[in-house]
Amino acid sequence: MWHILGAGSLGSLWATRLARAGLPVQLLLRDTQRLKRYQQAGGLTLIEQGQAQRYAIAAQTADHPQPIQRLLLACKAYDAAAAVSQLAPRLIAGAEILLLQNGLGSQDEVARAAPHARCIMASSTEGAFRQADFQVVFAGHGHTWLGDPLDLQPPAWLADLHQAGIAHDWSVDILSRLWRKLALNCAINPLTVLHDCRNGGLREHPAQVTCLCSELTELLHRCGHSAAAENLHDDVQRVILATAANYSSMHQDVSQGRRTEIAYLLGYACNAAQRHQLQLPHLHALHRQLLTHLNARGLPSH
Repeated sequence: MWHILGAGSLGSLWATRLARAGLPVQLLLRDTQRLKRYQQAGGLTLIEQGQAQRYAIAAQTADHPQPIQRLLLACKAYDAAAAVSQLAPRLIAGAEILLLQNGLGSQDEVARAAPHARCIMASSTEGAFRQADFQVVFAGHGHTWLGDPLDLQPPAWLADLHQAGIAHDWSVDILSRLWRKLALNCAINPLTVLHDCRNGGLREHPAQVTCLCSELTELLHRCGHSAAAENLHDDVQRVILATAANYSSMHQDVSQGRRTEIAYLLGYACNAAQRHQLQLPHLHALHRQLLTHLNARGLPSH
């Protein structure tokens, strides 16, 4: 049984594809009011290549007594540990938690909240967005890497992902992939917020991008992830060009008055630099500017 917490874009994308493949799925919703709205919607709707299909996936509230063996955690990084703490009494011995959070830091928080569960980290390039409540648009086929730094043995349920058509690979170095994705995010997302531009707008600020990539490369080497540092600047330029018309997720959060995941992205990188006594002036200046920007808009800075 797949228990899925988080009916946002990625959680809904996984839930509908698993259900479509005939696999047992149970959505976890935060309260009875949210559950009632879901039931009124008649399920989750997946829109793929312009075609909409609704899936009447079973749902329950987080305080339901049903035991949980496998939990897909698809909420925001800042909500992850609290969500798992609430579900901890339901997690059976040997339970597995699959973490789809952005950035780094929340994985350790979840592990502390559920010390007897196996935490499997994921890094995904799949694109999806919510068109409306309980409706998700599959915007771009990508790939998901999964791994567990504490146990390199892949779980048997990877066969479920194959059955559901979820492109994936088991990675023996998942932390390196997560660090690479974090570095890409730090080089792009904060600048799009401060310059109030689409990703492609960063082509007008090449010096800033170059300085950030240089410092992030230094940080990756110091943190023991040299593979994640290879050709970082080239990869950042590739992403900027490939997603030129898009607004970054952080830009979308700020423009819509939502809390960002800064603490698990740029904040995490700056804290890592301090732990290693590494002087990265451009990265720290960017962090301070972004915090000031968020504070001026009444948004949380953590």
